[in-house]
Amino acid sequence: MMRSWPVIAAMFLALGGLSAVAGYEMAPHAAQWREIAWPFPRDGWPAGRAFRCGAVECGTEVEVYLRPKLGFCNCDSGVADDDEVDRVADVDMISPRFVPLRAGEVVDVADMHGRIRAYRLDGSRAAIGIAVSHRCDLMAIAAQGGGDAARVQRATLRFLESQEVKTWMTTAMEGR
Repeated sequence: MMRSWPVIAAMFLALGGLSAVAGYEMAPHAAQWREIAWPFPRDGWPAGRAFRCGAVECGTEVEVYLRPKLGFCNCDSGVADDDEVDRVADVDMISPRFVPLRAGEVVDVADMHGRIRAYRLDGSRAAIGIAVSHRCDLMAIAAQGGGDAARVQRATLRFLESQEVKTWMTTAMEGR
């Protein structure tokens, strides 16, 4: 019995290590993101929150900028079309020279409905614009990253699915 104790202990340690790795892989990856200072100058809206994920963690370096624009959305139709995403999603704050890559798509973020659209910025940067609404309020989300817009979009949507971010967005939209 005494000789089997080290084997049993080693098995429990190995099982614990595998559980920790599996837990990390299955956990939301918001922890890979770190909050950074709002990088844009003041305008008519309050500053939002900004986050960065490194290339190792997200496949490419990605920055995401979120801010509510309370009272800024059409109360009846919400975010209606791509032109509205172009106007309100704050991609123009990253660069005034952005070109849509294709038509946008319908998206749901934190129980809000709207649209998402991919853009090419100056040089080789990609951007994503997201505008979602709740009642008469708008959540503007812009993201930028190197290279492929699809990779930036996947990383951004994964980040927005984290419970911490969804909770913040919901609270910010109800902050009247």
